[in-house]
Amino acid sequence: MPPLPPFPLPSLAATEALAAHLAPFLRARDVVGLQGDLGAGKTTFARALLHALGIDEDVPSPTFTLVQNYAGKVFPIYHFDLYRLKSASELEEIGWDDACADGLVLVEWPERAASYMPHDGLDILFNIGSQNHRVATLTPRGLLEKRFEGFGA
Repeated sequence: MPPLPPFPLPSLAATEALAAHLAPFLRARDVVGLQGDLGAGKTTFARALLHALGIDEDVPSPTFTLVQNYAGKVFPIYHFDLYRLKSASELEEIGWDDACADGLVLVEWPERAASYMPHDGLDILFNIGSQNHRVATLTPRGLLEKRFEGFGA
């Protein structure tokens, strides 16, 4: 499936609105890759999505811990940040397989562990557009393609 039409994110409110729209589409065992340059909005979006999924606690960046775990209302949620990952094989040490088996997995910098990313998933690319406004482009892959038909409509 080609990418969905881009979603402009000119403000935090727009980012939160996209996260709220996306949340009901996500299920346990989904892997969502958050891609983009430093400062493009990956962590901000992940926080908004976690709040949209009912996580009321503080949502720190997992940059130094590599993963943060949350007890979601319906399924566990794992927020990985692979920026500091030295080798993709480290994923086994930080619970990647267990996370993918029972929870929703959000992954910042998924390209650092491309061989571990499942065929079925959702990629979200964040770019900084004109006037420093961010833009998110969603690309569902595999089994998620059908679920996301008409998502942006």
